[in-house]
Amino acid sequence: MKLTISRQNIYLLILSVVLLVFVLLFAFFALIPEGKNYRMERLEMKKHEANAAQYNQWHDAVLEELRTLQSHNKHIIAAYDNTFDAERFVKMNSPYFESLQLHKITPKEDEDGFSVYEVNATSKIDSPSSFYAFLEGINKSDWIINVNFPIRFEREGNVIRSTFTLNIYATLQEK
Repeated sequence: MKLTISRQNIYLLILSVVLLVFVLLFAFFALIPEGKNYRMERLEMKKHEANAAQYNQWHDAVLEELRTLQSHNKHIIAAYDNTFDAERFVKMNSPYFESLQLHKITPKEDEDGFSVYEVNATSKIDSPSSFYAFLEGINKSDWIINVNFPIRFEREGNVIRSTFTLNIYATLQEK
């Protein structure tokens, strides 16, 4: 029994064996090690994606809180940009007092990005309740104002004379 294998089949068989060896070598030396690296990098990528998702949630929560605070404190934020006008202040607060006089004291040193103006106020009121209404009105005014204590009250006939100091804060850009 004689086996006859054609030359083409032998070439084809040798070529197939060489390709099989090449495929096996490629698989063991290139694909498998890179597959391990791929799995490690994929796990690291998932960790980064989880951190990014956590930071995005934190960013969204902080952004929502910022927008809420901005909407609730719109009036206060706008007050930082307003310049102080003494005549307008007296006009707005004249319903609380029988008379109100402001005397500007020299500007104080800048504090944390704000220029501070100190004003001495003297007023005459008919009852302490109007003074408390004035204090509530300051909170809703167009300026950032701090009333310094002590507030001195003195009786003058039927009226009460009050003397107090106000600090008015303005942004440094206005200076």
